[in-house]
Amino acid sequence: MYSYKCITTYNGKRYNGWQKQGNTSNTIQEKIENTLSRMFNEPIDIIGSGRTDAGVHALGQIFNFKCATEISGTFLSDINGFLPQDIRILSCEKCSERFHSRLNAREKIYQYRIDTSLYGNPFLHDTTHNVPTPLDIDAMKKGASYLIGTHDFKSFCSNKRMKKSSIRTIFDITFEQNTDEDLLLITYRGNGFLYNMVRIMTGTLIEIGLGIHNPDDIITALDNPDRSLAGHTAPAKGLFLMEVIY
Repeated sequence: MYSYKCITTYNGKRYNGWQKQGNTSNTIQEKIENTLSRMFNEPIDIIGSGRTDAGVHALGQIFNFKCATEISGTFLSDINGFLPQDIRILSCEKCSERFHSRLNAREKIYQYRIDTSLYGNPFLHDTTHNVPTPLDIDAMKKGASYLIGTHDFKSFCSNKRMKKSSIRTIFDITFEQNTDEDLLLITYRGNGFLYNMVRIMTGTLIEIGLGIHNPDDIITALDNPDRSLAGHTAPAKGLFLMEVIY
């Protein structure tokens, strides 16, 4: 058997998330698995570095798989010719049989993109969240500073029945303003993220920027595991999985 590691990018707008599901075939994982299985004439199962929700995008999702066929030099052009145009495989390389794209991941980088233009840029509609009201970026940065470090992020998770630990470490949160395109980019780097965690953190920071919450409310939400203490869940369409670090 041969083992391979791939980097894929996709626009998640029309898919029900990354992970394959029993009630739909409209997932990114299933599209890639079906394409690989047809190409190699054998059943192929792929392992992703993590799930992305319905509507979430990726620039650097990682997956690995094993197959009995050695991949040729035309693999990338062949598979991208078969896949839908909103899913692309950027690279493929041999890897150790023990490599596991999810279990071996050390850090993940996500970015949330906010369109701050007054009426919304129609060319960014599918990949940004439009917030036309001016945001207090300094207040948002102060709130974000409280999220950095190792905390119990249960207040920032949508899964009420989660039994595993909700403790995660955020290494860095950066803000970048592109005034030419009216974009605010918030980038999160951490050792892992809970269900909807980045979107809830972003929703909370947006509410801080709008004056609905105070920056210190982040401390209260971290000290008291209660979903109602954090802000809304920002829309999926503004979120990108940027990179997975091993």
